[in-house]
Amino acid sequence: MLNNLVGSTVLITGGTGSFGNELLQLIKDSEVKEIRIFSRDELKQEHMRIKLNNPKVKFYIGDIRERSSVDQAMEGVDLVFHAAALKQVPSCEFFPMQAVLTNIVGSHNVVESAIAHKVKSLVCLSTDKAVFPVNAMGMSKGMMEKVATAAARRLGPGDTMISSVRYGNVMYSRGSVIPLFIDQIKQGKPLTVTDPNMTRFLLSLRSAIDLVLFAFEHAQQGDIFVRKAPASTVADLAQALKNLFKSDVPINIIGTRHAEKLFETLATAGEIAQSEDMGDYLRVKMDDRDLNYAKYFTEGNVEENLIEDYHSHNTKRLTVPEIEQLLLTLPDVQRELAAWQSR
Repeated sequence: MLNNLVGSTVLITGGTGSFGNELLQLIKDSEVKEIRIFSRDELKQEHMRIKLNNPKVKFYIGDIRERSSVDQAMEGVDLVFHAAALKQVPSCEFFPMQAVLTNIVGSHNVVESAIAHKVKSLVCLSTDKAVFPVNAMGMSKGMMEKVATAAARRLGPGDTMISSVRYGNVMYSRGSVIPLFIDQIKQGKPLTVTDPNMTRFLLSLRSAIDLVLFAFEHAQQGDIFVRKAPASTVADLAQALKNLFKSDVPINIIGTRHAEKLFETLATAGEIAQSEDMGDYLRVKMDDRDLNYAKYFTEGNVEENLIEDYHSHNTKRLTVPEIEQLLLTLPDVQRELAAWQSR
């Protein structure tokens, strides 16, 4: 997949986050011409600049809410990975307009700037929380997908290729429950589980990167790519970590947090009905109807009634030993476990 990046100038919005760091590590030694990191966090940029010491990587301070700063970073770019977002459910819930300004208005700025600067391809990062959203974060990311699709619908051959990707929880990313549980184990505190029956998709950061690169390579205008993934209950995830760290701390059930779901959905029945199964991925094709769609109200689509949504309650459910094996593939968990065992 990296062969497609040869000679390209790549822009990563929100590039100092977990996704940006991982993607940067993957492509920095490829034959990419230049990598631009765009974010508003100057301290993280400084740390990244010192650590990398790589002239191929350029840093742009700015905010996707401000179109002029996006335009400055977009000049001469071939490919954009749009990862900048407000992602924490509770903070978006209490400050919903901030989610609107960043995840919707800011994303609109990125999309329109990419089109104006004739970028070859733009991939927008979304989340399972965008499907049947019950919280402000999910609603705003769902609207981001709509903004991207609406722009794609008006474009033609030779214009910017716009696509989105949708995936579930990235293990050990910022805000993940895994580092929280590990920290609680290290301090000898009880593991705080919201609802033991709550399920979540489990995906490594590298798998999320592979999804984005897959979208870049295979996207048609307006596509949404979904990464299939296994899931586990929160209780089984907590138990797997206790087993790995040989901990006997108790598990405390604290109740569901603000605006949390019992399970997450990656694709609706309607989307699956118009999707293409590509092995590990689903390609959800753009709804290319225009506003003259009265016939669809009378004809309908019987097929959708026979299909089930794809969610974390009906995907492959991992056992505790399987979760342990998956956790052991994560470099961060390996590091924490090694430090714990060498005490």
